[in-house]
Amino acid sequence: MTIKSGDTLPSGTLMKLGEAGPEPVALDSLTKGRKIVLFGLPGAFTATCSAAHLPSFMRTADALKAKGIDEVICMSVNDPWVMDAWDKSTGATEAGVTMLSDPDGTLTVAMGLDFSAPPVGFVNRTRRFAAIVTDGVVDLLNEEEERGVCNFTAGETILDAL
Repeated sequence: MTIKSGDTLPSGTLMKLGEAGPEPVALDSLTKGRKIVLFGLPGAFTATCSAAHLPSFMRTADALKAKGIDEVICMSVNDPWVMDAWDKSTGATEAGVTMLSDPDGTLTVAMGLDFSAPPVGFVNRTRRFAAIVTDGVVDLLNEEEERGVCNFTAGETILDAL
């Protein structure tokens, strides 16, 4: 069952690449007492994710924070090394977007936001979504209805919703 507005995010762990290697990041620690934007996408370095979705949040991160968002977080079912490489190639962190991986899709599946396309190697990947979350509770969840587009889940759309 897909999470929806009013639901509490499931507990789970994302990963980031630290100086000593992969480091766990508890989702609860990112949301407790905070207002965040959490957006998910199918994969690092993929077409729409790289050309539209991530850049939309890089453009709007400062404006989102000016409207009370504590952190803008991108999650994808990739390993932490891939997310780190994508971060470095795009400058996402420098633009104000935290890049985290859901390595095996456990959190993605728990949120009911998974899909699989085995012919291209996508198993339990994250459907394209964007959410506003306050203290762990989903205030708004937008999901794309079509593949290959970023309309309902763009940074500008979420900024307008605040």
